[in-house]
Amino acid sequence: MKKKLDIAIMAALKAGKCVMEVYKNEDFEVDFKGDDSPLTKADLASHKIIMEHLKDTEIPVLSEEGKDLSFDERKNWDKLWIVDPIDGTKEFIKRNGEFTVNIALVIDQKPVLGVIYVPANNTLYYADENGSFKTSAVTPDSSIKMISSKSEKLPIKSDRTVFTVVASKSHLSKETVDYINELEKQHGAVDRISKGSSLKLCMVAEGAADEYPRFAPTMEWDTAAGQAICTFAGKTVFDYKSGQEMIYNRENLLNNWFLVK
Repeated sequence: MKKKLDIAIMAALKAGKCVMEVYKNEDFEVDFKGDDSPLTKADLASHKIIMEHLKDTEIPVLSEEGKDLSFDERKNWDKLWIVDPIDGTKEFIKRNGEFTVNIALVIDQKPVLGVIYVPANNTLYYADENGSFKTSAVTPDSSIKMISSKSEKLPIKSDRTVFTVVASKSHLSKETVDYINELEKQHGAVDRISKGSSLKLCMVAEGAADEYPRFAPTMEWDTAAGQAICTFAGKTVFDYKSGQEMIYNRENLLNNWFLVK
């Protein structure tokens, strides 16, 4: 597993470098997918780099920017990579820096390894059975040894006293607002933090937030890496419909509502 984690980390760092080259170009092009979400040159370039790194693992890849794969093709995969070359494309377009590169390894429908790289501020989150970790000030040229030596294990101890909820910056639904209002009745004052992309899962994993309710659409590649990081930090991603931990490589790749705590 260690070798696969190292490969995923290097893939995320190199993809992040490519993403930032586009991000810093004032004239980057915006296209649109069938669902009208923005698609940039960076998405496709990041996808290509990640695929190059992962191909030697001989494990199939489900990527947001990959070819459409029917359930008939996927249903017998007991192991797969789930990749989002840029999670938070809307945040990328807004240039607020809150976008990530997500790579997860899923075995028997459960995320067992996760890497989330935040290229705009050089922060890396990663997890496997040895735990979840955060490293700041990484670069695309950072070695695995350097990353390991500067990593903090999650969750990070906090002196926070107010119950804190993190929610979507671009997709805040009425149901989410209602849920947070209910939390205020239980806990009194509640700090609300808005974040883009999979950073919300990372905030719960590291202890910067207590809960992340998501009562709006997401896809498997939006959450798989973050779920691994939460799981190995002792947190849980509950599927609201099943009442169980969220599982992956489903026939329908659209996630149900979920709660991270």
